[in-house]
Amino acid sequence: MNTALLIDQVRLTPILIADPPLLNTQGVHQPYTPRLIVEVITRDGVTGVGETYGDGKYLDLARPLAEALPGRQVSDVNGLFELAAEVCGDPGSTDGRVDAGGLRGVQTADKLRLSVVSGFEVACLDAFGKTLGLPVHALLGGKVRDTVEYSAYLFYRWAAHPEGGEQDGWGAAVDPAGVVAQARRFAQEYGFSSFKLKGGVFAPDQEIAAVRALAEAFPGQPLRLDPNGAWSVPTSLYVAEQLADVLEYLEDPATGTDRMAEVSAGTSVPLATNMCVTTLPEIADAFARDAVQVVLSDHHYWGGLHRTRELAAICRTFGVGLSMHSNTHLGISLAAMTHVAATVPNLDYACDSHYPWQTEDVITARHTFKDGRLTVSDTPGLGVELDRAALDRLHRRWLDDDGTMRERDDAAAMRKAEADWVTPTIPRW
Repeated sequence: MNTALLIDQVRLTPILIADPPLLNTQGVHQPYTPRLIVEVITRDGVTGVGETYGDGKYLDLARPLAEALPGRQVSDVNGLFELAAEVCGDPGSTDGRVDAGGLRGVQTADKLRLSVVSGFEVACLDAFGKTLGLPVHALLGGKVRDTVEYSAYLFYRWAAHPEGGEQDGWGAAVDPAGVVAQARRFAQEYGFSSFKLKGGVFAPDQEIAAVRALAEAFPGQPLRLDPNGAWSVPTSLYVAEQLADVLEYLEDPATGTDRMAEVSAGTSVPLATNMCVTTLPEIADAFARDAVQVVLSDHHYWGGLHRTRELAAICRTFGVGLSMHSNTHLGISLAAMTHVAATVPNLDYACDSHYPWQTEDVITARHTFKDGRLTVSDTPGLGVELDRAALDRLHRRWLDDDGTMRERDDAAAMRKAEADWVTPTIPRW
């Protein structure tokens, strides 16, 4: 046994990070979003870091896993899944609940557990790489590209959070002109050349107009629209018809494999998903019925970087396109995304990233996009280091919170502006 790789302790630090008033079909982002920072420390004092969702249901699963890890090797990432199933227990019934944190379809106990494991797996790989003097991408088989392309993630948004929130300088974007102005700023500041609009907020014709305005402002550049399953099959087909000449793909226009298969059968526009294909058991039916042509992977809910590569191999086998989904993440997760994306041959589309929206971080040096791309780090591990002062400050915010921000709830945040708001019934249109 290599004692240098033995885990000595695990630290869990829940934090609250600032989040802009970004709109989606369920409501609006809260002023603060919970995240969980995982630190795995080896007996030789090497620290690896990971990041995942920080809501209470994830913390409840992460704590027993953290207690069970000391004495195991950081290289044993496959063993994390068996250990998690053994010690985490059942988080309770989640059937029928939509996950607001990632807007990734209905929650299940397995999805919650995999999301927790993902943070631990990344932390173990970071520590393993630092111990060996190798970057994480080398532990995954080696990079096939030196840079990874990302897409601008556009949102309808307010200028500030309700109840006297401070403005962040971006201003409101609630019409086509606002969306185009936002896209121009993303292109100028970060060099993004493809654009994804989070839809499902306004009536379909309004969002069609916004995409049309983007197409006029950025002729020939890839455009995507994602209403998070807010539309019926007929509405999805209508939007696809109206935008068939400008969309790179249409993401989750409707919910579930059944509806997505109906939409797919009626349009030539490629359909992408991070909602109806989110676990291995969901793949067979969706692929057999040609319900989706692009899968948006996300290491947080597939269970980590190794399983993301497994998903990529399955997509490659069946000729299904691959890209990456994003949630409200920090620099640790963006580093992990970039490492695994660098190792996947069939990364067919630019990856999503919320990162430009996040003004706070827990790493010492923020990632910098150049021409819409991130350079893949060759530094041992993930290539990021924790900013202890920032981590402590964001953890203190979590400790001082009265409990209202520790659980992401876009509908509750929306009720601060519209008191009678309820989570819309899907489909909305």
